[in-house]
Amino acid sequence: MLKKLIFIWVLSVFVLKGNAQELNCTVNVLTPRIQSSDKQIFTTLQTSIYELMNNTKWTNDKYSPEERIECTIQIEVTERTSTDVFKANIQISSRRAVYGTSYNSPMINYLDDDFGFRYVEFQAMEFNESGNNPNLISVLAFWAYTIIGYDYDSFSMLGGNPYFVKAQTIVANNNNSPEKGWRAFEGNRNRYWLSENINNPIYKPIRKLSYNYHRKGLDLMSKYKDQSIRTIAASIEALRPVNIDKPQSLLMKTLFDAKADEVVNIFSGAPNDVKSTVAKTLSDIDPTNSAKYNKISSTGF
Repeated sequence: MLKKLIFIWVLSVFVLKGNAQELNCTVNVLTPRIQSSDKQIFTTLQTSIYELMNNTKWTNDKYSPEERIECTIQIEVTERTSTDVFKANIQISSRRAVYGTSYNSPMINYLDDDFGFRYVEFQAMEFNESGNNPNLISVLAFWAYTIIGYDYDSFSMLGGNPYFVKAQTIVANNNNSPEKGWRAFEGNRNRYWLSENINNPIYKPIRKLSYNYHRKGLDLMSKYKDQSIRTIAASIEALRPVNIDKPQSLLMKTLFDAKADEVVNIFSGAPNDVKSTVAKTLSDIDPTNSAKYNKISSTGF
């Protein structure tokens, strides 16, 4: 009996360690536009990506299973140009648990259209931080570090720095890649520019918002609602100078692509003096979602 208990304990420790990486990533590979009777390769691809994202140790920190970052990667394969060459888009989203609640706050929701890759079924998928990687693995590693950076920024001021730098290193390493998404001249909304914005000191107020919004705002909301709402409002107001200097930047757009609906919900229950100010600020810095922000002022307190 004692041996059986020891075996169960050892097995449980092994399982916990095996599940204690940084990411808890759901992966979906969709192929609605691919006309083929044999799509087994895409099932294999989905499994391989799942294992890469969830089994790679991306940081040196220790995570318990419940601390893992909830995220989703959805890849839509749009074209198979040859046996092992594919065109696709990749939708990235991540969430952060709010302390003392069952609510998960959206952190990033980004559609990456510049995504082409080679894949041979059953090929090994492992990220080599110090060497060259196939484009598929480089893109996935870039997003892994970006997701982690966003999460760390929400728990400590600019805490995501080391991981955003790693993501930027991947961008630099792929500067000569034949695949798109890694270079400045290819467009104003790609991995290059997202990484550039994140690491550019001009945009620090956007990153600083994350800590004030989540740690000093949402995490305290259940106990100190009025104070937390005002803290979040002040962090949004601090974005005005950035918007004046760099109007409609990619990083600002990325922030509110994830947060627009949430901030409407937060401020719909705010005091009237906060509502009017924050609704105007939000509409000025994120005009794309101004119709949503107008709902803040129209709700009663």
